[in-house]
Amino acid sequence: MLTKDKKDKIIEEYRIKESDTGSPEVQVALLTTRINELTEHLQNHPKDHSSRRGLLKMVGTRSSLLKYVRNNDVERYRAIISRLGLRK
Repeated sequence: MLTKDKKDKIIEEYRIKESDTGSPEVQVALLTTRINELTEHLQNHPKDHSSRRGLLKMVGTRSSLLKYVRNNDVERYRAIISRLGLRK
């Protein structure tokens, strides 16, 4: 589960300016953290289909955000995926 301390730390690391909490970089970083935690949960609980559905919805949302960033600024997109270790 994503605690407030973890969330604040991720926002601090990925924000663009001081008051930034909702930029695509921050949103993708938060979603990636939640996706990774949920993936570990599903490895231990393979029949938890409601959590699997939530995981797939989060992956779709992250994909949409990344597509938005890619269409507007390719350099930001490349920076995000390299920092998060996506697209191996």
